[in-house]
Amino acid sequence: MKKWQDKEEFKKLFTEKAHILWEKDLRDMTLNEVYQTIAYMIRDLVSEDWIRTNEIYAEQKVKQVYYFSIEFLIGRLLESNLLGIDMDDICRQGLEDLGWDLDKVIPAERDPGLGNGGLGRLAACFIDSLAALQLPGHGNSIRYQYGLFNQRIVDNQQVELPDNWLVNGYPWEVKKVDKAVYVRFGGNAYMRPDEDGSLECVHEKYSSVRAVPYDVPIIGYHNNTVNTLRLWRAEYSREQLYQELSLGDRRRAFRYKDSVQQISRFLYPDDSNEDGRRLRLMQEYFFVSAGLQSIVRHYKKKYHESIYKFDRYVAIHINDTHPALVIPELMRILMDEEGVSWDAAWNITVRTVAYTNHTILPEAMEKWSIPMFKELLPRIYLIVEEINNRWLKEVRSLYPGDESRARDVAVLWDGQVHMAHLAVLGSHSVNGVAEIHSQILKDSTLHQFYTCFPHRFSNKTNGISHRRWLIEANPQLASLIDEAIGDGWRRTPSKLQDLMPFADDPSFQEQLTRVKKERKDILARYIRDRYDTDVRTDSIFDIQIKRIHLYKRQTLNILHILHLYYLLKDNPKLKITPRTFLFGGKAAAGYGEAKETIRLINVVAHMVNSDRRISKQMKVLFLENYNVSLGQLLFPAADVSEQISTAGKEASGTGNMKFMMNGAITLGTLDGANVEIHRKVGDENCVIFGLRADEVMNYYIHGGYSSWQMYSGDADIRRLMDALVDGSISGEHFGMLYSSFLDKNDEYFVLKDFKSYCQAQQEIAKRYGNHPQWCHSSVVNIAQSGYFSSDRTIQQYADDIWRIKPVKH
Repeated sequence: MKKWQDKEEFKKLFTEKAHILWEKDLRDMTLNEVYQTIAYMIRDLVSEDWIRTNEIYAEQKVKQVYYFSIEFLIGRLLESNLLGIDMDDICRQGLEDLGWDLDKVIPAERDPGLGNGGLGRLAACFIDSLAALQLPGHGNSIRYQYGLFNQRIVDNQQVELPDNWLVNGYPWEVKKVDKAVYVRFGGNAYMRPDEDGSLECVHEKYSSVRAVPYDVPIIGYHNNTVNTLRLWRAEYSREQLYQELSLGDRRRAFRYKDSVQQISRFLYPDDSNEDGRRLRLMQEYFFVSAGLQSIVRHYKKKYHESIYKFDRYVAIHINDTHPALVIPELMRILMDEEGVSWDAAWNITVRTVAYTNHTILPEAMEKWSIPMFKELLPRIYLIVEEINNRWLKEVRSLYPGDESRARDVAVLWDGQVHMAHLAVLGSHSVNGVAEIHSQILKDSTLHQFYTCFPHRFSNKTNGISHRRWLIEANPQLASLIDEAIGDGWRRTPSKLQDLMPFADDPSFQEQLTRVKKERKDILARYIRDRYDTDVRTDSIFDIQIKRIHLYKRQTLNILHILHLYYLLKDNPKLKITPRTFLFGGKAAAGYGEAKETIRLINVVAHMVNSDRRISKQMKVLFLENYNVSLGQLLFPAADVSEQISTAGKEASGTGNMKFMMNGAITLGTLDGANVEIHRKVGDENCVIFGLRADEVMNYYIHGGYSSWQMYSGDADIRRLMDALVDGSISGEHFGMLYSSFLDKNDEYFVLKDFKSYCQAQQEIAKRYGNHPQWCHSSVVNIAQSGYFSSDRTIQQYADDIWRIKPVKH
């Protein structure tokens, strides 16, 4: 990879590029223009390697994996790309000579609105690891014009504002007009006999959408590999628009134009109505069809191999069920465009596709109404219908008369298309993302499929990019680790294990304490500047940041805070270990209980923070618009990692790993990857509480839990529940949450786990008071976090599922 030789070359190239881009004096440039100039310089620097990487893959005919995900929450790229090409120091020095501070330029980059939560961040970590390990793998998604939304808190409530992240352009992307393809929607599809007696498909009167790719380079860490994240933008077909206009139907023409532009306009359109659900399905088929057409075209052009060998050279991975239409779409391309028979096409498809499941919540399993699906995707529906018919014929022959089994595994049933069932059937590999999650899939969620295809199921515990979440997010800690064990861990994160002998080293503990204090100071300044609130950096920074959902139980956290508040009000002489409770996360716009949770957190926070006596011992803040960049401030500053979902509900979690890697102590249930974190660090280095997954399941199956009994039998719980509706919380009422806890029998066992959680919080305070022991636990967590690097996860995918090898150059 070419590099800038020194800061003088950087300044020369910067000046030249800035004059070309902006045609103004350097002194008049904005921070955004400085950021964009450096971004274009980096693109220039890696362009040769980007081209060469793709050439080598084709020349050597290596197998490549394409990772399909509806989200890629990649975060800002300037700093990570500078680290990746090892040019951060030269850039910093050069900018300083020119009068700018790199640390002030970095925030000028907007977070790309390409994802929302853990699903998208996982995908981003995975493509980062693919490039770092020099594995031939690329991402495929949608280029959303607007992200989910910018969250603002107004009158204690979430308000959703447009996230126009592309307003200043995006210098990392390259538009590839010559690679555009067309995606078909609607019309009629039917089978008719051909001259030789075989059946051929006719698809007529459809609407065409032009899919234009925008490629983003994914730069390998200190190597010459540059893979690609391909993002598709929907554009109207001029031919179709002119055709409508020529027929004199201007209204229909403009409807077509608007509907096409909607496809890539918003991440996760509101699906609480029919139009929203229809748009969501259009999005899913759009990026699947565009991506597959592109892959097949590239394979035929560059590999010059028979289409029957497609799966030897191409692996396609679907990240949850949003891209499950890969299966019928690949069948369509193979049969309709390549002339492959059904049986051969099905074998190729199954051998090509692999599926990761991300949920065990039945209500979260994606389903589409058959009438809408059939109208929007008539050819794809015919294929799905045939898949279903052949599969149910096989099931019924094996289990005659067992219609309950047929129902449990059908792709089409009760007027709906079951996407998870389609994904399992059409894949050669199905994996969960944590040991407990994968076991629940086999034992419960997908049990009937597991009995049919036990060899397909495996576990691949999630991981995170230590480059983003430690090297970039916490350079102070990264430097301290370098001093202790060398920098080999930067390339091989498992070497963090070498920190274990330092867990009880007084000098290392002292330095680690200094680093944590510095990171807490940085976050405290952000809070002061943004919220005009001072927080004590000698307090426990207790942080819960994740999507707001009842099963993630932010309610348990805020009820405990309210409980602490009442204890302090009732006992003026009571002293507690000072706490700073921080929350962050977005609630889906149509999710009432989640938005009510945000309101409760903010109302309690105002009540606590405005009490002069109590606010000296605890502060509560909801940090609005949580995203990757804010995460990079929060994870390094945390003392306590809140991972308190109902056991058996969280597939894995990755925030737990980011906290762990930065030395925070996990306070959590035995859910998702918490189970494996607990196994790695032991009871003495995390705090576990609450019901276990089997206990939760037992209540669901056999009953026996009554939240009203909890209310009647526990004075503290009764006081908290009454406070939700009697106006004692700043005169506000929270009837929706009250109903969820009591009238709906507390589905996620918040009240059942409340006492256990309070005891766990007391244990946290006790441990924090023993500073050497707390530091010991922090070091153990950092040392053991190497296992949770996405490099380990991706290597397992590469070896066990995709069968791809590194390509060094």
